[in-house]
Amino acid sequence: MKKEKLTYNELFKETAVLTAAVAVIAAAVYFFLVPSQTSVSSISGLGIVLSHFVPLPLSAITMILNLVLLVIGFLTCGREFGIKTVYTSIMLPLFLALFEKLLPDYTSMTGSAELDVICYVLVVSVGLSILFNRNASSGGLDIVAKIMNKYLHIELGRAMSLSGMCVALSSALIYDKKAVVLSILGTYFNGIVLDHFIFGQNIKRRVCIITKKEKELREFILYDLHSGATIYEAIGAYNMQKRNEIITIVDKGEYQKLMNYINREDPEAFITVYTVSDMRYRPKV
Repeated sequence: MKKEKLTYNELFKETAVLTAAVAVIAAAVYFFLVPSQTSVSSISGLGIVLSHFVPLPLSAITMILNLVLLVIGFLTCGREFGIKTVYTSIMLPLFLALFEKLLPDYTSMTGSAELDVICYVLVVSVGLSILFNRNASSGGLDIVAKIMNKYLHIELGRAMSLSGMCVALSSALIYDKKAVVLSILGTYFNGIVLDHFIFGQNIKRRVCIITKKEKELREFILYDLHSGATIYEAIGAYNMQKRNEIITIVDKGEYQKLMNYINREDPEAFITVYTVSDMRYRPKV
């Protein structure tokens, strides 16, 4: 089936969101990454290193590196991802050039390389998570991470960390040992924080319950929580007694209501809880 084309209103909203996300990423790079004198998990970080050897501004170097990786992104990650990434890859250097023009002598907001790296990781993860959740990227290492996620099934945060380590290590060419260590640590924690922003808001809990009040619990899940449930037959290994196990997937608020209900109605119920970050339904076609 072909995807329906976006309306002009939807296209405008999508473009506005992508633009805002890129602005956040560019701000993180210019106001925190550049002053930190480190190279943390981004093509801009590699651009900072190369700017010490190539007589071009950071915005131009970033554009050139992005163009190379854009071709790879088009060929490997599909047309939608490619088109969105073309737009964001063009906007990122433009925002950087704008910041360079408005604040050419900018140094540091915090006065500390360590704080700059922390601020960069937090701010850039917000922008990257918005792009990844909309099947886009800011270009550069994001494309590499997307490819690793698609073909190697590596989580995006971990993929960013792995690809970013090469850039972090490149900082040894121009910075001291402290900067190199900060680059590596920043890259590692950037992957962790990015995964939190991408998956943390969508985490649900898979709750498995064996209770004496099966009917009441089933009705509570269906009609009070307005959630679904699955029932499996479970057999105890000790006495071979058959009991039904109710399994439901709930969000944070529903989980708290469910636990309060069980603690009140059947404190002796047997419960196991698992964290779920990805659920997919594959209909037959």
